[in-house]
Amino acid sequence: MEAHVVRISIAPVKSLGLVHPDTVDLRSDGVQGDRRFWLVDADGRLFNNKRNGPMMTIGPAWDEATGQLSLSFPDGTQVAGQVELGEPVALELYGRPHPSRRVIGPWEEAISRSVGRPLTLLWSENHATDRGHDGGTVSLVSRGSLERLREEAGVEVPIDGRRFRMMFEIEGVPAHAEDEWIGSTVHVGDAEIVVNGDVGRCLVTSQDPDRGVTDLDTLGTLASYRREGRNEPLPFGVYGAVTAPGRVRVGDTVRAPNNGRAQG
Repeated sequence: MEAHVVRISIAPVKSLGLVHPDTVDLRSDGVQGDRRFWLVDADGRLFNNKRNGPMMTIGPAWDEATGQLSLSFPDGTQVAGQVELGEPVALELYGRPHPSRRVIGPWEEAISRSVGRPLTLLWSENHATDRGHDGGTVSLVSRGSLERLREEAGVEVPIDGRRFRMMFEIEGVPAHAEDEWIGSTVHVGDAEIVVNGDVGRCLVTSQDPDRGVTDLDTLGTLASYRREGRNEPLPFGVYGAVTAPGRVRVGDTVRAPNNGRAQG
C-alpha cells in the first residue's frame, strides 16, 4: 500500500479542540493559523491540557483571512466575532520570549468561565507550536504506530490519533516506520519537509479526545516498549520543518526513504 495522508489536524487555539481541514497550505512556518492563539493564567504561565483536560472539548473555528473567531462550548453556547488585538505583551513560551498580543473580545471571559479560572487569550505572532524554535512546525504519525500501541496496551478498540494532536496522520507504512525518516527529506502532497526528531509524549495523550478525561495509560504502555527515542523519552511520531512549501490534501501521497522499514 502506498503511504498517504488520512487526516489533517490543526488547533487554531492551542489546547482547545482540533480542526480537520481536507486541505492545507504548508508554508515555511507551518500552516497559517495553526496555534494562532494561546492561553495563560494569572501568573503568565501557559495554560494547556496538562492542567485542564476538558478544555479540549471547546471547539474553535478560525478564519485567518477575515479574522473571524468562533468558539463552541460543551453546553451548546457559542461565542463569535471579529478579533481585535490589544497591546503587545512580554511573555515566554517554553522558556523563550514569544511575541504576542492580548485578544480583545468575548472569548477570554467565555473560556475562563468554562475552565473555572481567569485566563488571558493571546494572539501569537509566530504560532505557538511546541517545537517551532527547534525545527518543528510540522508533525506526523502513522496509523501503523497507533495499531502497535493498541496491541501493546491490550485494548480492543482502535486508538484515536487525535490523542497525539499531530498535524498529519498517515496510513500505508509499518509501525514506527516514521522513526527511520529522521534526518531525511519527506514529500507530503505538494510540499517537502525535513524530519528533525521524534516527539516525546506527555500525560495529555492519556486523555479521551472527545471528553478530555484520562482513560488510557499511554505513557505506561510506551515505557514498556519505547522508553527511549532519538531525541526524547517515550517517543511517538516525529516532527519536522518545511523545506519546500506546497499544498497537502487528505489522500495525498507521502514519499519517504525506507517507507517499508519499521522499528520496535
